[in-house]
Amino acid sequence: MNELNQLPNIGKVLADKLNEAGITTAEQLIQTGAENAFLKLSVDNPSACYNMLCALEGAIQGVRWHNLPKERKDELKAFLQMKKII
Repeated sequence: MNELNQLPNIGKVLADKLNEAGITTAEQLIQTGAENAFLKLSVDNPSACYNMLCALEGAIQGVRWHNLPKERKDELKAFLQMKKII
């Protein structure tokens, strides 16, 4: 089992995608940050979306993404709009 699978919101599929993007540990994910990890994932993944970005942030914070503060969710939406991904 991949170490990333131990984090909230990270299942096998997302863990595999993170591994392919060069992020193989929880520490690497934390250091990379949700936004940068998402950018790496979205290069070869047209299905990258807001929910994936929230899942990454939740994994970093150690919570289910549904429980992220509204302010942080709004920041993530603004990031996606800035990158024209939404």
